Amino acid sequence: MIDYTSIIWNAISSFWYFIPLLILVGIFKSPWFKGYIGEVIVNFAIKVRLDKDEYHLIKNVTLPTEDGTTQIDHILVSSKGVFVVETKNMKGWIFGSEKHRQWTQKIYKHTSKFQNPLHQNYKHTKTLASCLDIPESKIFSVIVFVGDSEFKTEMPTNVTYAGGLIHYINSKQEKILSLTEKESVIHTIESGRLKPSIKTHRDHAQHVKEIKAKKATEKTCPKCGSTMVQRVSKKGPNAGNKFWGCSQFPKCRAICT
Repeated sequence: MIDYTSIIWNAISSFWYFIPLLILVGIFKSPWFKGYIGEVIVNFAIKVRLDKDEYHLIKNVTLPTEDGTTQIDHILVSSKGVFVVETKNMKGWIFGSEKHRQWTQKIYKHTSKFQNPLHQNYKHTKTLASCLDIPESKIFSVIVFVGDSEFKTEMPTNVTYAGGLIHYINSKQEKILSLTEKESVIHTIESGRLKPSIKTHRDHAQHVKEIKAKKATEKTCPKCGSTMVQRVSKKGPNAGNKFWGCSQFPKCRAICT
């Protein structure tokens, strides 16, 4: 009778070194690692190319909200304002606009949708403005793409590649925060953030997972990606019948049954 156990163990002992290699490959390809690398690139650009006395960097900030938490990659506090930086490590062609709910990523023949990062960062800036009790006009949202990606549609000036981040920040030259206000903003963020920990990260990840599950049940517009809302026909042969119409009507007139 063949002893399969010894055969299996011999195979494992011969190729054991492939196991940690496979684990490393899995880590390198994970969304977490890609996000981490993107943040490292942005951190490096900020530290090397911006005046440390003028710009104060606060990284990985998790703030409580009414429905859970929101997590901000980088916050730069300066006399020129507060910059809220969202990092995206992506590859392929990127299609999107400021108003579209979803943007498109295309890699060869594969196409996928992802949340408009401007909308995502809008929640960050709203939460921060509420916490700091300062006008939103003093808070600037910036989206930075790192990795091998290419914009295929015209993007707003605050959506850029890593190399354009410093250029955008330097474009704001007017001093809108006094030294006292700047120090107050830094203190408020540091004291109001949730303590960085595995539990904080896990709770936020669960919150994001619940939001994604909720959005998965929503109907999205096949034309622009916005939310579809249920309406009732008021005229014509279908009067009284329900249908799904784009929430961006009349800018978008897409419908479905």
